[in-house]
Amino acid sequence: MKIVLTGSAGRIGHTLAARLLVDGHIVTGIDLAPARIEHAHYQHLQYQFEQPQALHDAMKGADIVLHIGAMMSWHPADNAAMFHANVTATHWLLEAVKEAGVKRFIFASSGEVYPEVRAQFLPVTEDHPRNPVSFYGLTKKLAEDLVLFYQQQGLETVILRFPHTQSTDELLDPESFFSGPRFFLEGKIRQMRAFGNETGAKRLQQIRDELGGPAMIVQYGEEDNLPYLMHIADVRDTAEGVMLAMSHPRAANAIFNLGPDEPVAFDEMLPLMAQATGLPLINVTLPGRAVRFKTSNQKIKNELGYQPRFTFPDMIAQAALRMTRR
Repeated sequence: MKIVLTGSAGRIGHTLAARLLVDGHIVTGIDLAPARIEHAHYQHLQYQFEQPQALHDAMKGADIVLHIGAMMSWHPADNAAMFHANVTATHWLLEAVKEAGVKRFIFASSGEVYPEVRAQFLPVTEDHPRNPVSFYGLTKKLAEDLVLFYQQQGLETVILRFPHTQSTDELLDPESFFSGPRFFLEGKIRQMRAFGNETGAKRLQQIRDELGGPAMIVQYGEEDNLPYLMHIADVRDTAEGVMLAMSHPRAANAIFNLGPDEPVAFDEMLPLMAQATGLPLINVTLPGRAVRFKTSNQKIKNELGYQPRFTFPDMIAQAALRMTRR
């Protein structure tokens, strides 16, 4: 089949492109970033969606479109750009898909549409009300509504609500987008300063100065004194879920939570990560309640036969092995 894949140079997109090519598909990747893969059956289009004719040309003859590309930010200054990237661009893409007669359109959404961090009930299932509190979550909700609108007009669609997804090569990287502020003291300090929370940043900087070097952190909520608990998926498992959504007949016009079986308990997993990095581990208490949620993946398991292969300890072990080989 001919597959069009947006976000093809990203973490998930690159993994998907490689997997699709191994399975014998012809892949056209679209991304702002340069290609990360060279293959006789791979074509890379590096441009913004502002080029409508190029977008329509890319859809010609496509059987499946995987819309994985998106912009994620928590900075209010990025909201306009994020709306454009996640909502307007999705609209343009859907128009091109409709005109080209694509068989199935898979959209990568997010648990931020619920949002999981303020869930009304646990575990969070697909019928949980959507009431996002972040602008990113809002853009994903609006894009979902666009997808459902085009579904009503006859386009076969699948909406996948992604978890936090990481690859093993970034899991223990203090500079990575997700691991930095979640697991590393210096990354959390940088994040707080970026958000304008200078009071919190100074408090953590003092801890860092007293330690005399970097450290890993277990985050606790100040109001409930509980450690963080959230789903973190291996990128290979997320890619596998997309592959099922692409081909399984029961996925047509459905919505699925895509994620691991169990959430990651930070107080249990951070000691393993600290051991792997050789860094000291400290507890950090942050304002508000701890981020704690559990999201159900039973629907995609029952209906599509999805089964995650990599647990979080597996990811840590593989990340640690990578470190020893550097």
